[in-house]
Amino acid sequence: MDDSDNDLQKKLDEVMPWIGLYIAAASAICTLAIVADTLNGFRSSKLWFPCKYFSLNATYLTLLGVAMKLPMDLNTLLLYESDGLARLSSLFFMSTAMANFMSSLGSMEDKEILMNVVALGILVITIVVNVWIQVFQLQSSLGTNFSNSDVVPTIFMLLLLVILVSSAITLPTSKRSLESNYQEMHKVAIVEEGMTKRGQCIKMDKQMIDGLKKYWVMAVTSNPQFVMARSVFCTTSSVICLLSALFLLYDFIVMFVDIGEVTLGASYSVYGHYTTWILLVQTIGVLVGTIAPLCRWFTAVRFKLTCHKICIREELKIEVHWTQSLVNWRDSFSDLEIRNNKFRKYLHDAKWFSLNILIGIQIMMVLVSKLLVLIPALLVAQFLLCFKKFKMQCLSKLTTSNIDMESESGGDTELNLNHFALLLDGESELPKRTLKYIFRQADKVIEMGEKQQPQYLIHLLNIFSNFRGVRDFDSSQVPSLHSQEPPNCWSLPLVTLTSIAISLPNVANNKKATQLMSSVSEGLSLVKLIENALYESDELVNIRNAADVSWARVSLYMKWQGMDLRKISLKCKQSKNVLQELSNNAEKTIEKFKRTTNDLENPLNWSANIIAANSMYRISQTILLSCQEENEQNDEDLFQRLSVMIADILAACFTNLTRVIITKCHQNAIERREKSVGEAFLLLGKTKQILELLQQYEWPSLDLDNVGYIEKWRDFFKENNQTPMASPSTSQKQLCNVFEMKDLGNIKKILGMNISRNREKSSILLNQKSYISSVLKKFSMEHAKLVSIPLPAHFQLSKDQSPKTNSEKAKMDKVPYSNVIGSIMYLMVCTRPDIAYAISCLSRYMSNLGTPHWEALKYLLKYLRGSVDIGITFSKNSNYTQLVGYVDSNYANDRDSRKSTTSYVFTLCGACISWKSQLQHIVALSTTEAEYIATTEAFKEAICLMVL
Repeated sequence: MDDSDNDLQKKLDEVMPWIGLYIAAASAICTLAIVADTLNGFRSSKLWFPCKYFSLNATYLTLLGVAMKLPMDLNTLLLYESDGLARLSSLFFMSTAMANFMSSLGSMEDKEILMNVVALGILVITIVVNVWIQVFQLQSSLGTNFSNSDVVPTIFMLLLLVILVSSAITLPTSKRSLESNYQEMHKVAIVEEGMTKRGQCIKMDKQMIDGLKKYWVMAVTSNPQFVMARSVFCTTSSVICLLSALFLLYDFIVMFVDIGEVTLGASYSVYGHYTTWILLVQTIGVLVGTIAPLCRWFTAVRFKLTCHKICIREELKIEVHWTQSLVNWRDSFSDLEIRNNKFRKYLHDAKWFSLNILIGIQIMMVLVSKLLVLIPALLVAQFLLCFKKFKMQCLSKLTTSNIDMESESGGDTELNLNHFALLLDGESELPKRTLKYIFRQADKVIEMGEKQQPQYLIHLLNIFSNFRGVRDFDSSQVPSLHSQEPPNCWSLPLVTLTSIAISLPNVANNKKATQLMSSVSEGLSLVKLIENALYESDELVNIRNAADVSWARVSLYMKWQGMDLRKISLKCKQSKNVLQELSNNAEKTIEKFKRTTNDLENPLNWSANIIAANSMYRISQTILLSCQEENEQNDEDLFQRLSVMIADILAACFTNLTRVIITKCHQNAIERREKSVGEAFLLLGKTKQILELLQQYEWPSLDLDNVGYIEKWRDFFKENNQTPMASPSTSQKQLCNVFEMKDLGNIKKILGMNISRNREKSSILLNQKSYISSVLKKFSMEHAKLVSIPLPAHFQLSKDQSPKTNSEKAKMDKVPYSNVIGSIMYLMVCTRPDIAYAISCLSRYMSNLGTPHWEALKYLLKYLRGSVDIGITFSKNSNYTQLVGYVDSNYANDRDSRKSTTSYVFTLCGACISWKSQLQHIVALSTTEAEYIATTEAFKEAICLMVL
């Protein structure tokens, strides 16, 4: 080699440190992704560590290809200790990466799995061939003996590649099996929860939420990533990953022993000191990347320990899904068009022979993988057995009073959803602890949604007037500017009405306009979600696009098709002038469109500007007509009227929320099912107050296919000549003339009592659900266990249980006993006769309470938490139209005074109207006397009620 060649080589070597930096950066990105997945697993308590950030795809395969530059570089000698260790760390880093994205195969479709596994196979084989070439060449040329340390990681990589291929072969069959199990349990869930009801009649009550939680359990347990993570193949990859980390640490130790110190800063390679960076980054990646596979292995062993009895023969049984795909390929007949029958026969035999070998390898891999789970499980089982015996001996010495109390309350009140956990054949049952965690995660997602509730939107919905605005926003008396009219979607009239409302004089720069914009913005996000869920991908697409484009201009620039809404409000002195200005501008846009296009063009194909202009023209003209028919309105009144109309349309659209939530829980694609169910539960929490508000009203009885379309609502009101809300009565008009009042629709809440109407059954329900929730939250009992009775018999309360010492009394003085009694006494007075006796007993000890009294009061709060929906139902269809009374008395039940208790309740039309439970004034000497005293008190009340 002459001097010119040496100079050229030196110039090329000068840029190699930048290549080293590139390798370190690629390794760092992969390491950060692995760290992110590990942290995400711990944060979400998913110790099977789903692949969210680091998965098998083209991006990370490319980054890994860059990170593998050192072992694939045949032209650069890495003979110095730290350089050689960096080369080894790259190989072990590749093995760790393969073990980490093992479970990501579950999130892919069949074609993606094939493409990604083939690409990975090409990369791995290329790395292995390059390493072996370099090993053999250096060994023969230089006599260097480091073949063992280089060959071991390549063997690990090949084993992991075989495991990945075996998993990829098994996965389609496993998915089909899980999907079949899901469909069967889906039918069971529908029957159990009565979810076959159609249309808008489905109410989102506690029973419905419990039914949806079954889909949550099915979605989580059938998540292909979770299935892959708990499979025996994943445990084998975890063991190899652990061995990779141990071998790398061993190489570090060997280098330290040989040299006496770890000189990571020195490097003689062309990559310069960046070789050290590569070594450090990839070593961190190997160590951190071992955590997730190791936890998956421990998780699989823990699941195996849930078996009551481990039968080795059953555990080593090869289930059908492991080899089903290979068997199907083997038994299928090749359809290649080969005329030579003998050649076809040889080809078929070769395929049969080859696939039989692959089936044998697959069976061997499954057996080895099962042993890697079974052996640790058998070893740990003995230790756990000793630990459980020790734990039981310790627990037997403890008091059991709390246990008795919980047993009377019904114990664990969580749903038994074990049979909804979807498993493959041969899989161990999931531990109860895991199922409890899965179940509670559903509640956590709902709570997360509750924290994101749209408060501005809820404030706006409180003024809606029974869907009247759906009918009134567009009048048939407005003449059309075109021979055809485009249909409306939910979002378009909302955007148009909001644009008009915020452009009114004396309103545009008002705080109310800003609040309305915030409310509509929150509402439109839910409206779009509903439209995307209920409409086909190309259904009303131009109409919805017109709403999106218009809202973007209004929300960002306060402009509607180039018109500054603020300037219009300043220019026009009256609301009618603003409406006329907007209408004229929209009319000009449409007239110009008519002159340049065919009049027969389908309105669904109009551009966004034309559709928005048509909506503005019709709605502004409709409002102008209504202003002429009614008395002169000021800006504030018109703004309020438009706000109510917007609220009506939003409320009508949100009657589809229950349907959308249920639809999201039935996502068909198994790879996306858990995400879809999670979105459904988040939406459920986010719209909880909205659903509670809407369910207090009667919904129009539209067919299921029509409830998602605003035009069908309008057609329904026209065909049935139905007014969504009755016109004000004479008494209302008279009151409005005397007092300043606003018609906000039917009353929904008064003095802490919720009022729910069921017009089909002609009934009204009074309950205090919201008040009970606030009381429970105030006294930190919102998560208490549920019980079924207010005051069990085992609470034998008396004054003897009061504090005996000053320290005990000082301790009980800090307990908010009187506050709790006062809070729940209001419940007893208004809507809860069922707690009257308990309140009567507990209120006797307010001045000198003891621990048993406080425990009994907390028990009553637990009962209230489990009965928040209980109330009083008044129905005009009741068979009991006369006043009916019930009276009873116990005998000498008060342990302090030996007085008896009088209790009575009176009902009218099946509803409680008067009740009482209190101690009698004198001590009865017999049960007969106690009953007579009680009857006397009841007759006094009956006489008063009959006079009323």
